[in-house]
Amino acid sequence: MVRVAAALLLAASLVAPLPAMAQDGGPINVNVNMARVLRISAPAATVIVGNPGIADVTIQDPMTLILTGKSYGQTNLIVLDGRGEPIADTLVEVVQMQAGVMTVYQGQARTSLACAPICQPLIMMGDDNGFSGQALASSQLVQSATN
Repeated sequence: MVRVAAALLLAASLVAPLPAMAQDGGPINVNVNMARVLRISAPAATVIVGNPGIADVTIQDPMTLILTGKSYGQTNLIVLDGRGEPIADTLVEVVQMQAGVMTVYQGQARTSLACAPICQPLIMMGDDNGFSGQALASSQLVQSATN
């Protein structure tokens, strides 16, 4: 009886390994430049990201993964157990943070600001190169002053 219960628990953990997934089997969403904790129901030994330029995953402990959005787009995440058997294979979608972000268009030049509550320059892909360069230079100047 104990073996049957253990087998049922193992089967249930393989059916729904990533509770962070949408109930409809949709992708796991994470904002660019942000991290998200994923709790899984079976111990992970290996994680594989289809395109590590879009997202990165690290194993915090065998039951906890940290997903970090690096660039916009979609990729997949594969989680394997200690025997190399798949625990999960799911889609990861890295999206732009919406809350507190303002986009300003001046002709064809686009700039982004993070407003929480005071607006500050934000470097986003697709922004005007001059604006992004100034924001980056200002950030590096502040960083070098603190060292």
